[in-house]
Amino acid sequence: MTVVSGAERLLVVDDEPTVRELLAATLRFAGFRVSTAATGAEAVASAADSPPDLVLLDVMLPDLDGFEVVRRLREHHPVPVLFLTARDRQADKITGLSLGADDYVTKPFDLEELIARIRAILRRTTGRRTGLLTSGPLVLDPDGHQVTRDGEPVRLSPTEFRLLRYLMENAGQVVSRAQILDRVWQYDFGGDTSIVDTYISYLRRKLDAGHPKLIHTVHGTGYVLREPRR
Repeated sequence: MTVVSGAERLLVVDDEPTVRELLAATLRFAGFRVSTAATGAEAVASAADSPPDLVLLDVMLPDLDGFEVVRRLREHHPVPVLFLTARDRQADKITGLSLGADDYVTKPFDLEELIARIRAILRRTTGRRTGLLTSGPLVLDPDGHQVTRDGEPVRLSPTEFRLLRYLMENAGQVVSRAQILDRVWQYDFGGDTSIVDTYISYLRRKLDAGHPKLIHTVHGTGYVLREPRR
């Protein structure tokens, strides 16, 4: 597998656990690496320890307000910031943007629109797109949600796309059914894992028909995606 560029790391800062967890789960599902903080001090410390590619920042925090967090972050880290807050006064928006924030989104918000705004900021600030994945004849474009084999498009459902992406990210490595469930379906599952087998069969029909096999079963363990032997 070749990764043209890695998954961007986002820092979500919000003192409301429900909002924080929803955002983190949604953004991980969209392919980002996500860390979280519940206070301004935690956000500053986290960014100092491991600078993120973008910060999603609430204005109303229990210690420092979001505006002060931006000031402190910008002392050492020119990190992009998207304010995500219930404070919708024009004066607050002007303050946030004048501090150099890249966008200002008010609650409630649409998750799909938020992800689109995040990707737009990352394209502007990093000068790159979320990386293409390649494995032998396969090319997967996370941004365009497209897959090709030998240059020919392959139409996949959203779940099939996530499953293939996970297999390509781990090409050459055996992944268990439990790992696939946790990453692709985003929950722990202690029962019947046949859903994985079902979707693997869907992928095989679409990817391998008339071609050398790419997805292999490792009996008693799981699955592995390997490039065809030459």
